[in-house]
Parts: sequence; C-alpha cells; structure tokens
Amino acid sequence: MASSATSTPRTGNLPADNPLRTRIADAVHAVRSTTPLAQSFTNFVTINLVANAQLAAGGTAAMSYLPDDVLDIAAICGATYINVGTLLPFYKDALADIARGLHEQGKPWVLDPVAAGLGATRTAILESFRDVPPTIVRGNASEIIVLDRMWGLADADAADADETTRPAGVESADEVDSAMPAARRIARHLAAHSANGQGAVAVSGAVDFVTDGTHDYRLPGGSALMTKITGAGCSLGGVVGTYLAVADPLTAAMAASLHFNRAGEIAEAAAHGPGSFQTEFLDALWNVTAEQIAESAILQ
Repeated sequence: MASSATSTPRTGNLPADNPLRTRIADAVHAVRSTTPLAQSFTNFVTINLVANAQLAAGGTAAMSYLPDDVLDIAAICGATYINVGTLLPFYKDALADIARGLHEQGKPWVLDPVAAGLGATRTAILESFRDVPPTIVRGNASEIIVLDRMWGLADADAADADETTRPAGVESADEVDSAMPAARRIARHLAAHSANGQGAVAVSGAVDFVTDGTHDYRLPGGSALMTKITGAGCSLGGVVGTYLAVADPLTAAMAASLHFNRAGEIAEAAAHGPGSFQTEFLDALWNVTAEQIAESAILQ
C-alpha cells in the first residue's frame, strides 16, 4: 500500500488476459454502478477518512458501535468492516457478539487486527474471532504473524514462528515476505470456516501481498506519503469491505489494494505534503479508472 523502497520482482507479471484481471475490472465497475453499502465498526480516530474513502471509491458508508445496530445493518448491507484500533472498554463484549452474529447470519466481513498482540483486552477480542472468523483479514506483516500465532495456526517449530516477532503498535516490525506463510495459513482458516469455502488475506507493505491460501500475488506501488496520514490502512480496510459487497474475497482484496496503490501514486504526483496528499488521494480514488486498476502490475 505504501512504499518508500523499490522491490525487484521475483516472478512474472500476471498476463493481460488472465481472468483475475477481468474480475478486478468488473468489481470496480460494480462498485461504481451499484454504490454498495459496507458498514464499519472502526477506529474512531480515523472514522472520517474510512467513510470518505468508501464514498470516493464508489460505495456507501455506515458507522456504528452498537452490536444490535451492526447486526441489523448487516442484514441489509453487502459487508461489514471491523477495526480493533483505539479500543473502549465495552468493545470486548460488543465485538465478540458481533462476530458471532455475523457468522450465524452468514454475512461477509473484513477484520483489521490493529496492533495485534498489545494488551489483554485486544488479545481477548482477536482470540474470540478464531472460531467465527472474518472473510478477509487486512493488516501489516507484524499483525498477520501475531494473529496466526494467536489463533494457534503456526507450527511451533516453523521458522516464521520465531519468538523475536513482536507487536509494534500500529506499525510493522516485520517485512511482508516474513508474513507470507502466516497469511496463507490464515486464509485457509478463513476459507474452512466460510459457507462458500473462500477467504483471503491482504498484507500491506512496500510490496503488498494478497493470498487466498492457494494463490499468491504481490502488488507493487503506492506512495510513501500514505504512512504520513492517519488512517491509510484503516480506510483501505473499509474499501476492502466495499469491494467484498460485490466480489469474492480474493478479488475484493486485490481490487481494493490495487485501487489504493494507483490512487496513492496519482495523489503523490500532485501533492505538496501530507495535507494536500489526503485531499488528492480522495480525488484520485474517485477518478482512477477500472482499466488503470485492472492493468496494474500483479506479480505471481
């Protein structure tokens, strides 16, 4: 999503005629033609940018923190986004209830495990999602590694389960490559608990990584200025929810990540700093075309 470094592609670009590119373009068109509603229970520090990004991408936003309200809205909306940043005391019970309710309703949802591993309350919330998991998880490398271990999916002897990995607040202390095995395991876990056998994980970093547990894709691009505004990752999670309202999990995670990367590049070219970048970024989310998104570099 945000990049200040250049990564050398290790594999080839996805062919132009690959069906995944068609699905991505179709998802962009579907969002813009149907303006799907994706609700959010999100970090209140970034709630405004989450809603504005969903609107700029072509969707519709709704925000709530009440379990009964969220579950009632879930019955009429396309997807739900849950972000565990900036916790309040009642979130522990509220989010566990919401996750169970969404699972019972068979409704798709996106989890952003912000700062996974920090604090007993945040840990209890994330652990409560293990048996009623989301459809898509979107996070940074450290969050994905910690969530994998927290849910007991990692082999205790695996090299990627090294105890030196640690939570790092909202920033990542790990490289995206180190989170790939964890991301695959989580994606397979999500699929195993879903009604349609599908799930996906998106790991944000210098080169984003998206997987459904079987197919892996690396998405270069974006802008380093995304790390200089509050809520870039949170708003990406909300837009993943927007795309999940119209597409399968892998396509939704890919389309949202590529949409953000292209918009970030366009915004950086016009911005003079973080303040103007945020404004230019919302405009770019609105103006970037489905073709620009679908024709992005997708490394296999």
